[in-house]
Amino acid sequence: MSFDERKLLFFTASGILMLLVVSPALNRFFIFPRTEFFTELWLLGPNQKAEGYPFNVTVNEKYEVFLGMANHLGYAAYYNVAVKFRNETQPYPDNLNYTPSSLLLSNIYAFVLDKGIWELPLRFSFSYTYNETLSQVKFHTMQLNDAVLGMENYVLFWNSERKGFFGNLFFELWIYNTTARGFLYHGRFVSLWFNLTSTKVGMINGYS
Repeated sequence: MSFDERKLLFFTASGILMLLVVSPALNRFFIFPRTEFFTELWLLGPNQKAEGYPFNVTVNEKYEVFLGMANHLGYAAYYNVAVKFRNETQPYPDNLNYTPSSLLLSNIYAFVLDKGIWELPLRFSFSYTYNETLSQVKFHTMQLNDAVLGMENYVLFWNSERKGFFGNLFFELWIYNTTARGFLYHGRFVSLWFNLTSTKVGMINGYS
């Protein structure tokens, strides 16, 4: 390698090293445009981790999960999280067409600053009875934190293939639109599936 080649290699390496050193400082002077604007929505288990979610549910037993969101919209936003419950045959949100489910139990409202994070612990339980003649579970109420929500019209039917009564608690994300002067479905939701078949339920209702 000639002297000129070594000299060029030295200056090239030095230039790369200098860029690596000063790049954090450059971020203070250059503001890069944000290209993605969205809202994160998540549901965590009782230990605030993506694990340990309740599945086998028993009557009047209390469970806990954590609902959270992060605002990356570029502005402070006013959100509505619609709390909904469905059996295996009732409508689900259609994210392909941005169509929400027509069901509704309750609403949770939150104002989140841009780049802000919001999280809420949700403690819930279900009151219901088992109808052995009809092979169905009929709900009475759901307690969500301090609120008692009526569920008189909600019924789960026996799934003979999966051997259980399956229900789906889900949370739809809505955002306030100033033009429409109301909340619009934001195309995101998170959910939990429950199986209401358990030893405790069987003992209470004479079901096995």
